[in-house]
Amino acid sequence: MRYSVSIIAEGDREIRLDEVVELADAVATLNGVASGAGSFSYGAQIVVEADNSDDAVDLAIPLFIDAARTAGLPEWPVTRAETIGEIDELEALDP
Repeated sequence: MRYSVSIIAEGDREIRLDEVVELADAVATLNGVASGAGSFSYGAQIVVEADNSDDAVDLAIPLFIDAARTAGLPEWPVTRAETIGEIDELEALDP
């Protein structure tokens, strides 16, 4: 099943817009979007394939950390991770 995983890392300084743009570029291959400009956190929502929500988080966090590192962001602790299961279009049509 596909899951959208939203992950937030929090730290001690304000994140600049250019840093969020770099993060967005780094998560683009994961069908991702990034956020955080003007706040003391940065985040991304990425899509992963997993058997369940817990596995989705376990897969997504290392991908997020790698993307943040690629973007040159500070290595702040992940403070939140939430999942939303995505329904396959064919599954949605099946009664």
